Amino acid sequence: MATTLTMGGEDQFDRDEEVKRFDESKIGVKGLIDAGVTSLPRLFIHPPKTLADLKPRPVRPDCESIIIPTIDLSGPRATVVEQVAQASRQLGFFQIVNHGIPVAVLDRTIGAIKEFHEQPTEVKARFYRRRDVGSGVSFISNIDLFASKAASWRDTLQVKLGPTMAELQEIPEVCRNEIVEWNRESKQLAEQLMGLLSEGLGLETDRLKKTTCLEGRLMVGHYYPSCPQPDLTVGLTSHSDPGALTVLLQDQIGGLQIKYGDEWLDVKPVHGALVINIADVLQIMSNDEYSSVEHRVLANPSPEPRVSIAVFFNASAREDLYGPFPELVSQEKPAAYRQFTYSDYLTRFFTKELDGKSLTNYYKL
Repeated sequence: MATTLTMGGEDQFDRDEEVKRFDESKIGVKGLIDAGVTSLPRLFIHPPKTLADLKPRPVRPDCESIIIPTIDLSGPRATVVEQVAQASRQLGFFQIVNHGIPVAVLDRTIGAIKEFHEQPTEVKARFYRRRDVGSGVSFISNIDLFASKAASWRDTLQVKLGPTMAELQEIPEVCRNEIVEWNRESKQLAEQLMGLLSEGLGLETDRLKKTTCLEGRLMVGHYYPSCPQPDLTVGLTSHSDPGALTVLLQDQIGGLQIKYGDEWLDVKPVHGALVINIADVLQIMSNDEYSSVEHRVLANPSPEPRVSIAVFFNASAREDLYGPFPELVSQEKPAAYRQFTYSDYLTRFFTKELDGKSLTNYYKL
């Protein structure tokens, strides 16, 4: 389905109308590229403040030695617990190797998600839905398209993995088997990671698992096409993740950055590794022992597309109360957050723009 959008150099621009037109076209960013777009439509151009922060700056001397750690999960458990806890406290991000998932599975999963996004527009349009996602499967461009100041240069396939997985026939056939396999592999890995993270807080191994944060799982398969003007937009705006934990599989293109103080650090791809990051609810439950940090993805300047697959681990007990673990609250370190239901948390997340850490700040005491 063809669509006409206002390009960057044109004066007349009604953002609400342009967003509506783009969304109703169901073609996504990849569809714009396929249609021959060579400059950014206005709705993708970000405000000057955002763009100014994208420009490379000299790295401060105290940040030159900061590297996102790569942790070997096959090491002695006590060592691995210490490394995971230290990375979670200091950076909120780390990469893992020897995690038990064959590299062939990683590559196959990346390839299947890429294949979905590179299907003809009319095939993908059947899955394009923003509001009615009862099937548990949707193809969209920008989850916050109608709430954000500007759109980002990416498309997303979203699949509910748990506690009840989307019906198999609803998952696109081109990537169905790979998603089923990735659900199984990523859940097993997350259970192992949650045990390590619990022990890193001095808690019982299954403490995090008991919160049901292993059960509510959502997969997003992002596709970042080559961007004709990457200095005017982003692939994914700065934000912190919802939920407890995120397991990310990325290809070798790069572009993911995390915020460290006022600096942005690259999370350089390591073939065979997975990226793990602490999400907002785990920061809250840890009473600020662990850090959920802002991160972003730059618009893709490469001629090849960038593909990444994130699984977000959320609580399935949506009406239970969540807050700092009582074991981590004391007179010396009182609770830093008030309690809340998970349903309230998710409602607030999905009705706002992806922007920084506004939700953790909202629940702060």
